[in-house]
Amino acid sequence: MIFGKGSDMPIWDKEHECTSREVLDQLQLERLQATLNRAYKNVAFYRKCFDAIGFYPEEDLSDLSDIQKLPFTTRKDMSDSYPYEMFAVPLKEVVRVHSSSGTMEKPTVVGYTRLDLQNWSDLVARILSAGGVTQDDVVQITFHYGLLTGGLGIHYGAERIGASVLPTSVGRTDRQIKIMQDYRTTILVSTPSYALIMVDRMEQSGIDVKRLNLKYGICAGEPWSEEIRKEIEQRLYIKVTDNYGLSEVMGPGIAGECLEQQGMHINEDHFLAEIIDPKTGKVLPPGEVGELVLTTLTKEAFPVIRFRSGDLCYLKDETCSCGRTFKRMSRILGRSDDVVIIKGINIIPERIGDILAEIEGIRPVYQLVATRKDHHDELEIWVEISEGLFFDKMREQRAMVDVMRKKIAIFFGITPRIKLVEPGSIFRKDGKATLFVDRR
Repeated sequence: MIFGKGSDMPIWDKEHECTSREVLDQLQLERLQATLNRAYKNVAFYRKCFDAIGFYPEEDLSDLSDIQKLPFTTRKDMSDSYPYEMFAVPLKEVVRVHSSSGTMEKPTVVGYTRLDLQNWSDLVARILSAGGVTQDDVVQITFHYGLLTGGLGIHYGAERIGASVLPTSVGRTDRQIKIMQDYRTTILVSTPSYALIMVDRMEQSGIDVKRLNLKYGICAGEPWSEEIRKEIEQRLYIKVTDNYGLSEVMGPGIAGECLEQQGMHINEDHFLAEIIDPKTGKVLPPGEVGELVLTTLTKEAFPVIRFRSGDLCYLKDETCSCGRTFKRMSRILGRSDDVVIIKGINIIPERIGDILAEIEGIRPVYQLVATRKDHHDELEIWVEISEGLFFDKMREQRAMVDVMRKKIAIFFGITPRIKLVEPGSIFRKDGKATLFVDRR
């Protein structure tokens, strides 16, 4: 580990994180060439896309800007390829499988070779180091461990650094706090809202937060503001950094803030980032807000080309005072699509309608309502009563609501509150019900 300019800020891989722009551009071009060749040869989806426009990687890629000739990859493309059709290697070479939270009809299944996992651990080590983590730290990870990438992704990156890892996973807040006290946690990894939930509980329990050993917080998993960052820092007496990951692309490790807190450094030697106008697809210059599009440059098992993330942000191309030369991305400013994020889970409102329609064969008028109480995000689903869907007897209505709640919980991993409302009570625009209302 090497320290950055003018501070005690650790840089995990100075050779690459502080490389010159000229060297980085050449490396990106070489790796992009290899990725496109591998995708064309081994992934039927990409071969079909390339052939449709007459694009042949060995002949038609001579500059990084040539990637703009290629079509975008969407979540629907990945869902339609479920489970393994977009893998570029035989399944016997895949040593780990993760999947998205299932915002589409079918989740995105992502594979990793041994080299993919090694790269992943190193990239997460970079962003954790940038956020202050060293081998002397005790890292408490409150992300979910399982098919989602957050928990295990951060876990192996922290171990790569040599830190002690507490894989406490989600929930059981009182136990989390007890472990934080007794095991002398120095780094908290959580969603921003859960960091505030924990400090709320500590204050309610009379715990002196200043007596904790916490130094830094690594937050991700949901949109948050600078005001929330300041609140976490002031109440937990720590410095908090943002980081960005996508299960469809790799997971955590795509980008992360350093302690300067001036935007998230994108690991550009492994990912090519573009910002596009969500409506036209035109590539936008640094500083303009648009949709983030990512291309993997080193993924073996699951290369992704021009993936539309749906996340709105902008890029900064000036060098950070920490010494890293990678471009930085702003915090996520919103979504360009209909995806709703609740407790770190991506939900497409239309998919809720599909699930409700499967129950009785009737698609009801419904609306998702996101609320927040004491830093807890909650999801309500309002469903209009109709003669075709609900019965007169209260007991049968309750049974139907219970079935709805359970089916949505199984599919998305979040249990909503189902609220039956009178016909015509859900707001409509141009005769169509508004599918999502955010009251947080």
